[in-house]
Amino acid sequence: GVSGGKDSLALLCGMARLRDYYPQPFEVVALTADPCFGGQETDYSPIASLCASLGVEYHLRRTRLGEIIFEERKEKNPCSLCARMRRGYLYNFAKQLGCNKIALGHHYDDVIETILMGMLWGAQVQTMMPKLHSTNFPGMELIRPMYLIREDDIKAWRDANDLHFIQCACRFTDTCTTCRPNEEAKSKRQQTKQLIRELKKTNPEVEAHIFRSMENVCLDTVIAYKTGGRKISFLENYDRPRESSETE
Repeated sequence: GVSGGKDSLALLCGMARLRDYYPQPFEVVALTADPCFGGQETDYSPIASLCASLGVEYHLRRTRLGEIIFEERKEKNPCSLCARMRRGYLYNFAKQLGCNKIALGHHYDDVIETILMGMLWGAQVQTMMPKLHSTNFPGMELIRPMYLIREDDIKAWRDANDLHFIQCACRFTDTCTTCRPNEEAKSKRQQTKQLIRELKKTNPEVEAHIFRSMENVCLDTVIAYKTGGRKISFLENYDRPRESSETE
């Protein structure tokens, strides 16, 4: 999935190079779902040129995503819905092209931000998985090859190669091209980024701690959890014998 930003283009270049020497043969196809924010079609010709230089097949599909989110549904915090709908478009297009995997450009910072966003605004504890089998599109799998790559490293790659990317026209992103000069991005993700920056001033390891917290979940010390679509309360196993816990 290629939006035209730094993350998806880093993924595109990385996958194209990996394809040249990886022991397991695979093909790379680049697909862009233009949301057409404000009813305007974005010029993706630079992406098409890059794909041609990399020997990667490129497909561009125009969508009504912007119209549906901002005009029909009038979403105030549209980022989550936008991501889900855009992913649905990508699955449909990829399926038509005969692909069996969708690679997205989410990175380490996206993962820890998603964890905090779920807790602070969604009242849930969950993380962005490195790979998933699609439930709505049988035979399709979603993968995130840049799961452990830091955003600062992607920015360093961008600057070292003097690369310029397509800027998103959505007013909720930090790269908005249609916002007024003093208009601030108001997405929950941008607020979470700022929160992490503030926490890092007094705890330099805060990012690693957030990430590792998803690997150190102790089910014996949570009130309830969900698995397989079913919610399980701690009371279900409360009277069963168990080993002593250091947290008692």
